[in-house]
Amino acid sequence: MDTPNPSRFSTANAPAHSRATAEPATKAAGGAARWVTRERPKIDRIACPWLLRRFVDADAQFLYVPTAQVRAVAQDQHATPYDVNAGVADTSFTHDGALCSFDAFIKIYRLGNDTALAKLADIVRGADTDRLDLAPQAAGLLAVSLGMSRTCPDDHAMLEAMMPVYDALYAWCRDAVAGTDEQHNWKPA
Repeated sequence: MDTPNPSRFSTANAPAHSRATAEPATKAAGGAARWVTRERPKIDRIACPWLLRRFVDADAQFLYVPTAQVRAVAQDQHATPYDVNAGVADTSFTHDGALCSFDAFIKIYRLGNDTALAKLADIVRGADTDRLDLAPQAAGLLAVSLGMSRTCPDDHAMLEAMMPVYDALYAWCRDAVAGTDEQHNWKPA
């Protein structure tokens, strides 16, 4: 069985994108971009770091803090806020109408030509916005995310535990859009 290889999801396999025209993420002293959002992440606040690490900045750092602290931590830590509303902090990396933050990252970083990411965005958006009708897989992603949140009290541990889940979903999406997705066809007698 082909095991998902995160390196195959690098920018070499993604459409060309340019940070120069995107809202820049603030770089920490060590060179990696820092991002800050609300604590206890679920769908979007895990999917966005996955997207950033796989397609934009493999060394990106993520800070999860109480909602009331997002703006201050963003300023103090030179971090870019994401998946928060305008009352919390100013950012382009957030929900816009029916679209979720994952969609904003895809748009800003010009990843929209990747049809597998578009399919994954439907799944993420469906799970994140309670529009489970958008993709049959959205309910499964929601269930896994909520279950992981119950079993992982540490936000960073949850992020690391969920990275392979998004790798697997993206691998399935790539196969699905290529028409090579594997079907489960065992039928009991």
